[in-house]
Amino acid sequence: MNLFDVKLWLSGLIGLLIATVASAQSGETDARLHADGPQGWGLREAQVKNPNLPRVLLIGDSILNGYLATVVHELDGKANVDAWVNPYHQASEGLHEKLRAILAGRNYAVIHFNMGLHGWPKGRIPDGQFIPLTLKLVETLRSNAPNARLIWASSTPVTTKGQPAALDPAINPIIVNHNAMAAQVMRAANVPINDLYILMVNRLDLARGDQFHWKPEGSLIQGKAVAASIAGQLKAVP
Repeated sequence: MNLFDVKLWLSGLIGLLIATVASAQSGETDARLHADGPQGWGLREAQVKNPNLPRVLLIGDSILNGYLATVVHELDGKANVDAWVNPYHQASEGLHEKLRAILAGRNYAVIHFNMGLHGWPKGRIPDGQFIPLTLKLVETLRSNAPNARLIWASSTPVTTKGQPAALDPAINPIIVNHNAMAAQVMRAANVPINDLYILMVNRLDLARGDQFHWKPEGSLIQGKAVAASIAGQLKAVP
């Protein structure tokens, strides 16, 4: 192994260690489900150029980190875009308290939200609780952001590690099932659905190969779809 290869190997090892530590600090113990961005987890508030524009909030996991810049670009001049990139699932401790704190004092016109990739490991969401906990999430959003129009986004496909053209046989069926249950809640609650799963399931050529994340071209497609769904709701805002 030459010096270049050693440096490359060390760089990869350091990156994995950083991701593992960051995941552990956030409460996420699976290093594969890292934030996938230099800013890590947290609230990203818009750089406001025009305070008269409506305010939008994106809620999601590391997939949001991939498409956030595209949404901000697409909605430039139309909305100020905040984003809460987080590792939580429906049963995460303190989820609703954190969400209420973010919504307090911020008048959002549209909230585009997803919560899915961190809830698939067995035992994280108690059996039989996915639907009531997802309904509770909708209720928290509506009670703390009563003027906001909500949009729910399904979770994107999970592929086989090292074989991005193939769906993961163990994890992806759980994602499909969770998407279906969440969609059931959203239909009953009259929340519009932005189906990112359907958008990407035939574009596995754009999967990065680490099971969960996407190449820039895939994130661009997702960002444009998210921005379009938000723009459609903004048109209906008084």
